[in-house]
Amino acid sequence: MPIRVMLVDDHEMVRKGLALFLKAFDDLELVGEAGSGPAAIQLCSEILPDVVLMDVVMPEMDGVETTRIIRQQFPQIQVIALTSFTEGELVKNALEAGAIAYLLKDVSADELARAIRAAYSGRATLSPDAAQALVQSSNQPPVPGLDLTEREREVLVLMVEGLNNTQIAEKLTVSPSTIKSHVSSILAKLDVSTRTEAVTLAFRHNLVS
Repeated sequence: MPIRVMLVDDHEMVRKGLALFLKAFDDLELVGEAGSGPAAIQLCSEILPDVVLMDVVMPEMDGVETTRIIRQQFPQIQVIALTSFTEGELVKNALEAGAIAYLLKDVSADELARAIRAAYSGRATLSPDAAQALVQSSNQPPVPGLDLTEREREVLVLMVEGLNNTQIAEKLTVSPSTIKSHVSSILAKLDVSTRTEAVTLAFRHNLVS
């Protein structure tokens, strides 16, 4: 029986590329695709894939949190983090969430196929860049802001521009209470207590362009 693989990525073109790659291997079968974390969790409950290829940076719910929930609810499913980012804190968080492998999206088809087979057998795979980042991060304080969602980064940009919650809500066409929730999450993730501190930290660590 082929290894049943599910794809999770918010970019449709990435999923299409991965789907084509899977067709080249007789022992790998694409059984589902999801464009968000919540959709991935729901789909896992319906199809129970063997291995999930998980994008790490996604809006709404990132791949780390999605991985954590999938591994808690379906421990028999193995998750491979597949991303363009090699920050040590991201690698560490993904592995702590339960990912069995951490690979970059420029990995070759053969290397990815080997990682899927290894994951199915319960063996870990770590890209050289991810391994190096993990080693470096163990000797350095974590960089703040890596766990901000795409929406939280949008809100932070508008905070830096000096907009208040009502103005940000109008700009993003959501309710002020939603923005208040995002701001609270941003302050917590940046480990600061005021908007001014958050803006200062954003500048200091180049969290916004």
